[in-house]
Amino acid sequence: MMEFLQNNSLYIVLIISIICWLGIFFYLLNLDKKINNIEKKINNKQKE
Repeated sequence: MMEFLQNNSLYIVLIISIICWLGIFFYLLNLDKKINNIEKKINNKQKE
């Protein structure tokens, strides 16, 4: 196991960093949807 980790350490770091960036991307995407919903609710209340 240690030999595998030593020989492929670059790929392991790359996979971990890609997972982290994907997590950040999907979090921001979800946050953007929530903000848009709140903005729509505010705009609808102002029109009434």
